[in-house]
Amino acid sequence: MQTPSETSKATAERIAAILRDRIVKGEFAPLDRLVERRLSAELDVSRTPVREALKLLEADGLVEITLHRGALVSMFGPEEAVHLFDVISSLESLAAQRLAETITTDGLHRLEELHGTMLDQFRSDRISDYFDTNTLIHDFIVTGSGNPIVIETHRRLIARARRGRFMAIMNRDRLEQAVGEHETLMQAFRSRDPDKAAEIWKIHLRHTGETLAEVLSRQSDPSGAGFDPAH
Repeated sequence: MQTPSETSKATAERIAAILRDRIVKGEFAPLDRLVERRLSAELDVSRTPVREALKLLEADGLVEITLHRGALVSMFGPEEAVHLFDVISSLESLAAQRLAETITTDGLHRLEELHGTMLDQFRSDRISDYFDTNTLIHDFIVTGSGNPIVIETHRRLIARARRGRFMAIMNRDRLEQAVGEHETLMQAFRSRDPDKAAEIWKIHLRHTGETLAEVLSRQSDPSGAGFDPAH
């Protein structure tokens, strides 16, 4: 049986998961205020777990909490996107390499199931579902690396990266390119080719960072001058 403090923590984590998903998928835009009173009424909970949930989102880098304005959805700039995905690409490519070295028949079967589901969702243009399955694939690869430092470092960065990944797949050309990169990765896993897995996964994540930087640049600079992700 959970203690009151454990129950409160579980409620805060549940609320944080709901709000995190909304931020990642763009339901809350940068600089939107997350008002405790409104959220507690909407989610039918007291303000205390909402306040604790917002602190969890602040730790994720998704929310900024200020004395006078409360909780605001964090800004995300093009330069930060490039730097973030430079790190994420290194972490996940290492994870893919390690998984390709050790993947079991059961593990490959699970990935094939997820990959097949993701392709079906892509073909039927169910983008939110596609993204959720895509996320399960990325997480499976990181966890399957068996490297606790990679897993923990990735965990601390992943909320901001997921927000960026969702924004990037709103670009149809990038979405189609990403699906092809996922298929190339699956080929590497099927052939147990660690170097190929690492190479395509680093390319995959860097392409995401570059696309995201371009999207963010256009949003911040309507003139189209933009940000050059190569610099």
